[in-house]
Amino acid sequence: MSPLLADRGAVVIGGSRGIGAAVAALLARHGAGVVVNGRDADAARATADKIAADGGHAVAHPGSAADQSAAESLVDKCIDEFGAIHILVNCAGIAEPPGSSILDISAAQFAELLDAHLGTVFATCRAAAPKMVAQGGGSIINTSSVAFLGDYGGSGYPAGKGAVNSLTLAIAAELKEHGVRANVVCPGAKTRLSTGAAYEAHITELNRRGLLDDVSMQGSLDVATPDYVAPIYAYLASDLAERVTGEIFVASGGFVGRFPRPAPTPIGYRDHHDAPPWSVTELAGLINRS
Repeated sequence: MSPLLADRGAVVIGGSRGIGAAVAALLARHGAGVVVNGRDADAARATADKIAADGGHAVAHPGSAADQSAAESLVDKCIDEFGAIHILVNCAGIAEPPGSSILDISAAQFAELLDAHLGTVFATCRAAAPKMVAQGGGSIINTSSVAFLGDYGGSGYPAGKGAVNSLTLAIAAELKEHGVRANVVCPGAKTRLSTGAAYEAHITELNRRGLLDDVSMQGSLDVATPDYVAPIYAYLASDLAERVTGEIFVASGGFVGRFPRPAPTPIGYRDHHDAPPWSVTELAGLINRS
């Protein structure tokens, strides 16, 4: 067992299946004690038992982490079991309803998607951050998706993931002086949400509509297992990434990348102290030429 994360306490939200289970197992192999969370109690226990059988330290603590009291109990469980919470990983998520778009998604469906993604990240970070600040450090790793760009359709899913990115950047800025880091991973991996006839039909249809190019379509239909994306989570959890915070990474199969920090590209400028506001026609000329 690697000592990279020895004596660290970790909570993995959505750790019972898919990417979360792979991350939980890898953190444990590197020496961390892991609290495995998932809504399915049997799946969470099975993942924790498998980690223990492989020589790691893990306990299951099922429930919906979008609930603030449940999120706090997860953090308390980690502290009780492993002495502190050094690592928080958010991997929970639900899929957009099939064929959903702004044309037909209900307000209830939209709210459910935001709660599952943004609500869970907020609740768990709100529970863990004060503990990490008090102990002088920690690493928060939230899971987003390249779907935040809008290329994969839907509304609640990309909105939730985009909000996770912004919240994580805000957390990183707020907590940097306290030694707490916060980063995002946009993973691509073969899970129950990215397999099956309905998923394949959805990706093919996005390509037909021109939302996804051929390369992106093929990449989405031929993704590697979660074992390929788990290492970037372990890296971000470790001291090897002690200077890395406020970053948005992409990992899928053998590909690793990062999104540059958004910054405006100048289109035009004039000093408001001695010039009037841009007229509509002037703006049209500036923007259409850029």
